[in-house]
Amino acid sequence: MAIVVYGAGGIGCYVGGRLAATGTPVTFVGRQRMADEVAEHGLRLTDYLGADLRVPDVRYETSPDAAAEADLVLVTVKSAATESAAGELAEVLKPGAMVVSFQNGVRNAELLRKRLTDQVVVTGMVPFNVLNRGGGVFHQGTEGALDIQRHPGLAPYVDAFAKAGLPLTQHDDILPVQWAKLLLNLNNPINALSDLPLRDELSQRSYRRCLAAAQAETLALLDTGGITPAKLLPVPMHRFPAILRLPDFLFRRLAAKMLAIDPLARTSMWEDLEAGRTTEIDYLNGEVVRLAESLNRSAPVNAKLVALIRAAELDRHPWSGPDLLRELQG
Repeated sequence: MAIVVYGAGGIGCYVGGRLAATGTPVTFVGRQRMADEVAEHGLRLTDYLGADLRVPDVRYETSPDAAAEADLVLVTVKSAATESAAGELAEVLKPGAMVVSFQNGVRNAELLRKRLTDQVVVTGMVPFNVLNRGGGVFHQGTEGALDIQRHPGLAPYVDAFAKAGLPLTQHDDILPVQWAKLLLNLNNPINALSDLPLRDELSQRSYRRCLAAAQAETLALLDTGGITPAKLLPVPMHRFPAILRLPDFLFRRLAAKMLAIDPLARTSMWEDLEAGRTTEIDYLNGEVVRLAESLNRSAPVNAKLVALIRAAELDRHPWSGPDLLRELQG
């Protein structure tokens, strides 16, 4: 199996690194900065359960040509780079290669299919959080298996992913799963604006009420659009906003699992703001705004979160829970 991780940043290095650590040959393709870091330190993959795996010798390339002989390509570029990645891969991939979009949002696989007409493109989803701790160390801070659109072409790779501790959960219809994950990811901008670890942010009712408002708005739009999000957690998604609004002592009692988060866990959007990078806000809360527009509706809470993150990309300052809630309610 020739597996290539294309756009190997946090998620790509972690998923590809887990495969490589358990004996599967993997080639990583990404930016020179990450290539230099991995060349110096190798890869170290840790998780909230105590795993600690090392890959000392990593093949990390910076040219798309490294994907030329790939049988399976895991695309993990940021959503804004999907079209350019598709163009690069279209120039080098062999016909029939499997391509998996392990990206945020709901439209990336569609964008890849438009360019990769001689390849097989399937939609995937990474439900867990990965923190780049620097020095080649990538840490999985929350639970979850990899979700992926069912396809017979994945059969040769199932055992390798299971051996790596990243079993593939295959779905006949992946769109409800994507929207369920996006509903959870609506917390990304709230976490980034709070400048707190996930566990600390979710422990405060005012921040949870912000998330509840964004989710409730989205669920109403999905209902209008005839989309029922999948059940990813023990609680159905439509009940989630009510649970988030509970007082802290009740929330701790009824949703203890939500707070059983690694204290290191933060969102990728927080990492992007911390590093001065453009975020994926247009592919998370921005997707809700686009859905609203397609239904001739509005999504003021999610639109406000998009605007606040855009402002934070230029001039960042932490928001308290009460201040952020007032801003969204206003």
